[in-house]
Amino acid sequence: MKENIKSYKDLQVWQEAMELVASIYRIVKSFPEAEKYGMVQQMCRAGVSVPANIAGGHGFSHRKVFLNHLSIARGSLM
Repeated sequence: MKENIKSYKDLQVWQEAMELVASIYRIVKSFPEAEKYGMVQQMCRAGVSVPANIAGGHGFSHRKVFLNHLSIARGSLM
């Protein structure tokens, strides 16, 4: 990782993941009430897990652990 990256918040991928979360929350507002505990909840959880895993992985000093967290974040995008 580059030395000028002091926090996970400096990572462009984390910033874009946060934009994705905001978009998901905007979009699901238009879903029918019947989906409140179904698709809406699942989409929100999956979306939030992306930046959470990026941030969590960045906190470890081992590259392999960070890459594993990035892999989990990628899986949430699927």
